[in-house]
Amino acid sequence: MITVVGWDGSELSATAVARLQEAALVVGPDALLGRLALTAATVPDGSLLQTLDDHLEQGEGPAVVLAEGDPGFFGVVRALRAHGLKPDVLPAMSPVTRAFARAGLNWEDALVVAPSGPGELGRVVNACRAHAKVALLVAPGVGPAEIARELAPTTPRVLIVCEDLGGPDERVTHSRMGEATTRPWKDPDVVLVIDPLQRPKEASWVAGAQPGPKEWALPFESRVPAEVRAYILAKLGPRLGDLVWDVGAGAGEIAVECARLGAAVMAVERDEELCARLRANVLAHGVKVALTRGQAPPALEPLPDPDAVYVGGGGPDVVAACAARGPRALVCALRKVEQVTAVLEQLREHGYRGEGTQILASRLKLDPDGSHRLTAAEPFFVVYATPAHSA
Repeated sequence: MITVVGWDGSELSATAVARLQEAALVVGPDALLGRLALTAATVPDGSLLQTLDDHLEQGEGPAVVLAEGDPGFFGVVRALRAHGLKPDVLPAMSPVTRAFARAGLNWEDALVVAPSGPGELGRVVNACRAHAKVALLVAPGVGPAEIARELAPTTPRVLIVCEDLGGPDERVTHSRMGEATTRPWKDPDVVLVIDPLQRPKEASWVAGAQPGPKEWALPFESRVPAEVRAYILAKLGPRLGDLVWDVGAGAGEIAVECARLGAAVMAVERDEELCARLRANVLAHGVKVALTRGQAPPALEPLPDPDAVYVGGGGPDVVAACAARGPRALVCALRKVEQVTAVLEQLREHGYRGEGTQILASRLKLDPDGSHRLTAAEPFFVVYATPAHSA
């Protein structure tokens, strides 16, 4: 029999104490094993599954896996179940629950992220850009200093850093981003990344990330028809953890839609009046879009590398500058078929494989006599490209 015991630093339940006393083997992190006076053989959890397999094969008695907090929440239970083991689980309070409690915040509207290492820093940062309340379970290379360094200066956030939760050195610190990058942290467990400007949201029926929008291509007053915008969004594939650039953003029709679908969005627009309209659309739809007023390509240089790019304005030089940053998808909307060849050539030179589609939407119009007729809108040419090596 295998029992997983979660421990949050408080007194263990009678059942958990009994299982530990009966155990022939206890496996867990050194930090937890060292805090308990155990009579059973103990093994660090670096080779957890192999240790348990060997123990079960020898039939030496019950085993206990000691874990922090709730082991069913981004914890060891998933690994055991995937390995074919079905443990009894005795959970304790999860670090995320304790962190929000210590901060005095509700958390049904929070997004919880648990990276496996520094390779996922970009996705975590994009989630923090797109969402106003994020709980980060700290991993090597993804902690308060790294998060603050990546978010500054475009995304102001308050960091609540929780160290040694439930332990003798528990500390909860409200930190500005500049401070978070320089002060020494002692083994933080959880970092809460909070947008101080976010207005309170209405109560929802679902916790965590909210459901996606009920429709794409909202009825914006737009230079790009809704039918074309829906196709552009389908090709961009904006999602949680992505960073999308909207270059030549206009009034933000694509930027707002990508943000509604969960992506972090950075918009670039040079026209002051259009920037004002973009800000108004962002506020009206309650999303997060970082706006840079400037001329591409120079305005693109300080921006972090994107996962997907929409080019709604600018010539082949803008397309080339975007492709040079290596997004997984690049989409352009063009008004003239003569522009398609030049854009495809730029994409090819930067290692992209492009394809083009002409979209001509005909809409039904109601005549005064009650009959309907089709009226054709101006055609658009949409170029969609992905890296050639991924084809």
